[in-house]
Amino acid sequence: MLRQISLFSVIGVVGFLVDSAVLYALVIFFDLNPYGARLASYLVAATTTWALNRNFTFRDQRSAQLHREWATFLVVNGVGGAVNYLVYSSVIYYFSGSGLFPLLGVACGSLAGLVFNFSLSKTLVFRAKPTRNSSG
Repeated sequence: MLRQISLFSVIGVVGFLVDSAVLYALVIFFDLNPYGARLASYLVAATTTWALNRNFTFRDQRSAQLHREWATFLVVNGVGGAVNYLVYSSVIYYFSGSGLFPLLGVACGSLAGLVFNFSLSKTLVFRAKPTRNSSG
């Protein structure tokens, strides 16, 4: 499981980089507003992380139903993103007297989102395949 968490984390960083690159490209080169561009960049990044997690992190647990697995992954990660933002906002609110509160908020939110997304991805998106009982 440590291998899966490590791969999931590294792929999360790749997703962040893809998200940022697509967002800036859409805003700078295509003059899209940052809100609409953010929706598109999220979709590209989430699709990238789904494909990478499918082929590396959860290789033995992937489904043959690509579209259903991809859609479930998008929903799960959307929920994880909401958890990230809630934790971030809470830390900012409760630790606003500290000079480190933005950094602390980002760190706590990212960690909460990572744990949440990994857990849900492992149990809902990339479910372990049932094993057959050979004694029956």
